[in-house]
This record gives sequence, structure tokens and C-alpha cells, in this order.
Amino acid sequence: MHDASSSDKNAHTGDLPNFHIPHMEKIEWMVETFGWATESVDPGVAKAANGSPFPTYSYTLNFTEVTSFPNVVVCGLTPVACKGLFDLVVDVAAGNDIEIGAELLGLFDGEQRARFVPVAMSDWGHLFATATSWYKTKSFSVVQLLWPDRNGFLPGEAGFDQRLTFTQPFLG
Repeated sequence: MHDASSSDKNAHTGDLPNFHIPHMEKIEWMVETFGWATESVDPGVAKAANGSPFPTYSYTLNFTEVTSFPNVVVCGLTPVACKGLFDLVVDVAAGNDIEIGAELLGLFDGEQRARFVPVAMSDWGHLFATATSWYKTKSFSVVQLLWPDRNGFLPGEAGFDQRLTFTQPFLG
């Protein structure tokens, strides 16, 4: 059994080039490649209106230009899960009219309910700093994709598990 020393471990990573691309260049590359981009924000980086730390969240940029659907934000899920949901929304929005505020079935596994709600940009617009930089002076809209708790309730509904309020705050 070979016990790798720390110098052996560093030898494998020491030959990698320092590959740093400015953030907006990454966004531009995603838009050029896919037509739209995603931005993920680590927990605690952003603050809620009351100053408390905000959970992890991901959102789209340039989504409306590709889908005629508003940009989408998802709170409390991993960036890779959000990217998969965004890809699914692109596919669904391509040939269908998705009604904002209406209950949707089938977006999540097991026919769980979902809903897109408009984000109150006057209260939550500060969460979308990269989108603000991307759009410059052009206004943009964002909808929140709500996902259900274990009992099938969505944020804003009477039965929603309040322990998940930090994980998935209601931005509508």
C-alpha cells in the first residue's frame, strides 16, 4: 500500500496553469455558448433586506432573450441542481406558455408541485448584482421557481415548513 506524501499530492497539482478568467468574461462565454448564463451565489455572501445572511441561490442572465420567459432564481439548492432546472425550463418554455403564478406539475420528480412567482425587485433586486452589470441600464425581470417542502407545500402557503424559510425565502 502506497502512502502518498504531501509532496506527491502537490506534484499532481503543481503543473496546472493558473487559469483565471474575469467573471464577466465567463458570463459572456456562457451567453455566447448557450444563449444564456447562470450565476450562483454562496450562502452568506448576499444579505436579506433585514441584514441577515442569505442562503445559496442561482439565477439566470439573458434568459428572456432566448426563451421569452423572465430570468429565473432558485434559492436553497446546489448550483448544479439549479442548472439542471434552468435547462428544463428552457426546454419547457421553448414550445409552451408557462403562466406565472400558476401551479405546475411535472417539473420536479414525482409530480411534485412548483410555481413561478414574480420577484419583488424593489425589495430583492440587490441580489442580482451580476445581472445588473450585464443588463447595464436595461431593466430586467426575475421570477422565483418555488420548490415544495417534504409535505408538498410551497413557500407562501399556510402549511409550508417554516424551518425551510431561511433555505428558501419567498421573494414574491
